[in-house]
Amino acid sequence: MSDRTVLITGAARGIGLATAKRFLAEGWRTGLLDIDGKTQNAAVEALDRPDDVLALTCDVAIEDQVASAFEAVRDRFGRLDALINNAGVAIFKPILETTLAEWSRVLDVNLTGPFLCSRQAVPLMTNGGAIVNIASISGQRASTLRVAYGTSKAALMHLTKQQAAEFAHRGIRANCIAPGPVDTAMAKAVHSPEIRADYHDAIPLARYGLEEEVAEAVWFLCSDKASYITGQTLAVDGGFEATGIGLVSLRRSLGE
Repeated sequence: MSDRTVLITGAARGIGLATAKRFLAEGWRTGLLDIDGKTQNAAVEALDRPDDVLALTCDVAIEDQVASAFEAVRDRFGRLDALINNAGVAIFKPILETTLAEWSRVLDVNLTGPFLCSRQAVPLMTNGGAIVNIASISGQRASTLRVAYGTSKAALMHLTKQQAAEFAHRGIRANCIAPGPVDTAMAKAVHSPEIRADYHDAIPLARYGLEEEVAEAVWFLCSDKASYITGQTLAVDGGFEATGIGLVSLRRSLGE
């Protein structure tokens, strides 16, 4: 059993929970942080690793709550080796229908949250460490109805570069993952058959990703095998970001 410790935000479900399971499989002590305490507590109970898991209920956009959460990590584990900034929210509206309150909440959680969490995490990374920010393909390519979400994720990618530049002397690497469409509970709830068909037409691998596939990428970037990688954004998207027009026509020509 390792004494290495990771804290994952937005860990009650989806990519966050899959990432927690991946780190636990490697013997890491794991903090799961989420605003939805009830769902998170159920997830932690199902993990059945009471000696290795710490559940924290926290809104990452509220500074005092973030400070208290990291104090609890310090008191329980004494150190931190990796931070996964995964907590995020989205509003799906056109620009002219997005209210200031909606815009502000999305940026508060998706951008200010990682800023606040990282400031608390770095002093606990006394032996160096890794930060992985979970962005989105919506931060790399504009798409409709995602003005706040896409903007927040684009800014998160730049925050990652700032972290990489400023924390390197502490032995801390910072990288970003930009997932494509992933078969999470949220995607299943909000992606209509038409949207799923659109993604199929735009993704060379012609499918949604799995939560576990994103978790594997997170694990790699926190592992010693990524020791010379920092300041980068890794698209885990089935080729979506790399592809322009012509994919549908190519498939037709191949009889697919």
